[in-house]
Amino acid sequence: QVQLVESGGGLVQAGGSLRLSCAASGIVLRINDMGWYRQAPGKQRELVAIIYGNGTVNYAESVKGRFTISVDNAKNTAYLQMDSLTAEDTAEYKCSAELVWDTYGSTWWGWGQGTQVTVSS
Repeated sequence: QVQLVESGGGLVQAGGSLRLSCAASGIVLRINDMGWYRQAPGKQRELVAIIYGNGTVNYAESVKGRFTISVDNAKNTAYLQMDSLTAEDTAEYKCSAELVWDTYGSTWWGWGQGTQVTVSS
């Protein structure tokens, strides 16, 4: 059974940085995509960044130039480096992934447990 375990959230002052990690445990043969979503109180969940197995990345307009998503395929781990944080980045961040877990190409898709990021202004 595949699980996604996140880490790296916390409290940071505006202008600071945090790095989130999302590690996939279990049998993972290939990463199709891994992404980060966030949801602030009273707001809809939004896609922050996503990286595909071919290396293509997409970012929300609000984080372009400040956030960087990457993946270490050997560790089955995705990272979200967040720089120049503002109070508007405060939210619960969750990672998602679509992974191939057997030689037949069967895929698993799921969410991590979430990690809170709070930026004080």
